[in-house]
Amino acid sequence: MSRDVAALARQWLGTPYVAGASVQGAGCDCLGLVRGLWRALYGAEPERVPPYGPGWADLASGEPLGAALARHMTVVAPGTVMAPGEVLLFRLRARGAASHLGVLVTVGAAPRFVHAWERHGVVESALSGPWARRVAGRFRMPPAGFEASGNR
Repeated sequence: MSRDVAALARQWLGTPYVAGASVQGAGCDCLGLVRGLWRALYGAEPERVPPYGPGWADLASGEPLGAALARHMTVVAPGTVMAPGEVLLFRLRARGAASHLGVLVTVGAAPRFVHAWERHGVVESALSGPWARRVAGRFRMPPAGFEASGNR
């Protein structure tokens, strides 16, 4: 399953960045990428996404994105070996809520991830030191056969 998620994520490469969108080829943001992958794998999204805009993380209390991911995916324990297909949650500002998502596509000596980046669209990037230091959580999609309507 995890390799399926990585392969699907790579199919989104080149999708333009569009805040709040989640349509392969037409536009998405980082959450939209994960939402689109979820729909491709399981059908309906497990919950409605509340409206959000630029800077939402500066106004957030707690870790709303991490909490939402944990409701529907398996939290990967820190220090566990990374696997392709994991959803990575990044904290972009030291004192802000974790607010950026990507999908790990390769591991090993030169890990890489796919993410939607403003002004660049969906791209594949190296999980180099600056990105790796910002990983605030890792999550695994449910196994094949999971029904989204069952909400975990």
